Amino acid sequence: MSSKGVAVVTGASAGIGAATARGLAAAGFHVVLGARRADRLAELADEVDGTALPLDVTDLASVERFCTAVENCRVLVNNAGGARGLDPVATADEDDYRWMWETNVLGTLRMTKALLPKLIDSGDGHIVTVTSIAAFEAYDNGSGYTSAKHAQSALHRTLRGELLGKPVRVTEVLPGMVETDFSVNRFDGDAERADAVYRGMTPLTAVDVADVITFAVTRPSHVNLDQIVLKPRDQASATRAYRTTS
Repeated sequence: MSSKGVAVVTGASAGIGAATARGLAAAGFHVVLGARRADRLAELADEVDGTALPLDVTDLASVERFCTAVENCRVLVNNAGGARGLDPVATADEDDYRWMWETNVLGTLRMTKALLPKLIDSGDGHIVTVTSIAAFEAYDNGSGYTSAKHAQSALHRTLRGELLGKPVRVTEVLPGMVETDFSVNRFDGDAERADAVYRGMTPLTAVDVADVITFAVTRPSHVNLDQIVLKPRDQASATRAYRTTS
């Protein structure tokens, strides 16, 4: 067993999840990686000397199998999530909405419910949920994602009060623009459209967010970082960013 115990990371096959797995492993945790892309998980598990288990947070049976296989847990990083589409309310696709709510909101609920007893039993548990600045800002054409992230944030913040008196800390990490495969997935594989999101500026990287998560979970157990908002220097809000023209 690693010196700091077991840390579970969802959505660990790429981006923020993969970077977080590396960061937590370097900090002394044994990392259990969960995601749907088994080949990527296996490679990362070998790299960090962790454990790879298939996981689809939208499937309750998958969540139950995964969490049963995790014998004990000190840290849970609810990172699985994402966006689909960028349509106005007038033409919103209900299937896209359904997927975003299933993944971001119900996925977080399922994982937290399943692992909460083990987090409490660890004597020093910590739940980190990666939401977004979209959890407190609404923007045109983003109602599906912003509504899901608002709900995910509300679910997470509710835990803060419900867990008072329990040995579990609760941290919400709210990134701004991070250059990962997030936008490629949002735009259904359109790499050119995704690249335009970050053109003319320096966005955050997955490692930037992972560093913050690792910092939060390695504070003394009496220190709870409730919410951490991080954005690129060039970004002021969900809709305001400085971009060079050259």
